[in-house]
Amino acid sequence: MNAPSPAPSETCDLCHASLAESHQHLLATTTRRLECVCDACAVLFDGQNQRYRRVPRRVRILSGFSMTNAQWDALMIPIGIAFLFRNSTLNRFMALYPSPAGPVESLLTLDAWDEIAGNDPEVRKMETDVEGLLVYRVGTAREHYIIPIDECFKLVGIIRMQWKGFSGGMQVWQEIGKFLEHLKARASK
Repeated sequence: MNAPSPAPSETCDLCHASLAESHQHLLATTTRRLECVCDACAVLFDGQNQRYRRVPRRVRILSGFSMTNAQWDALMIPIGIAFLFRNSTLNRFMALYPSPAGPVESLLTLDAWDEIAGNDPEVRKMETDVEGLLVYRVGTAREHYIIPIDECFKLVGIIRMQWKGFSGGMQVWQEIGKFLEHLKARASK
């Protein structure tokens, strides 16, 4: 009897080296596709004007940031979770919110972004394409983070995979809670 073959390991999308479970990502700026890469390949793509942008790994909690209800309402996002980022290909700021069908896009005007970013230097210094402002406004929670774009899409995946019924179900909200706790743990390092 043969032993079962091990699950294939994930490999770098550029050089095909084996990857650890936790690995780096590059963003293809024209297609918005994330590529899984090894550390050696990731280092090659530091800089802004390239086909690929290296996704940073840092997470920052914005304890002093605030968004008014009027600013939030102007985004017309039907759930209390969104991430905002600058898309260099479209030369616009965008808001995406997760849904059971995947991310839903909303284009922001420059005036709306300027009002949201306000005087917060951390938000104004976000890296184009590869960092997003995560806004979490569920119930009484008002949490704001600057996170890597791959984490934004991880949240989209959680919601897409776990959502049940009209309100999402308890499982999805537990998973979102775990995701936020993971962000807080990473930010405190």
